[in-house]
Amino acid sequence: MAFAGFRRILSSAQQNSSVLRSPLGSIRLNSTLTSPNLFVSGLSRSTTDDSLHGAFSKFGRLVSAHVIKDKDSGRSKGFGFVTYETLEEAQKAREEMSGKFLDGWVIFVDPAKPRAPRAPPSPQSNSEQQSGYGYTVNKTVGWCG
Repeated sequence: MAFAGFRRILSSAQQNSSVLRSPLGSIRLNSTLTSPNLFVSGLSRSTTDDSLHGAFSKFGRLVSAHVIKDKDSGRSKGFGFVTYETLEEAQKAREEMSGKFLDGWVIFVDPAKPRAPRAPPSPQSNSEQQSGYGYTVNKTVGWCG
């Protein structure tokens, strides 16, 4: 009985594809480009700089195509940046590549936002020490119970 309702939604989605679309999809595509820098999300872990460059080079002259990698493992973090020479080339690439498959994964292309300034690191107390793995170790001597 529950499957009948689901089947009805899917059959109407084939006739009217807006049923399963995200309400934020129109916002994503309607935001205007102010620079030729694009943010590409949804990348596969196996995507390299060369494969990203190859996928986006057919839309214009690329300045750079860079996949962001984890410092420790060297694997892709799943996103990257592509920079074109002109806004028109960037807009064309954004329209053509957003929602397409690259290395078996669906990617999304959005305007890149400028990097936000980071706050200076806070000073740590004597009893706390930063480990090399991103967590804080509190060295307490004695019983703490």
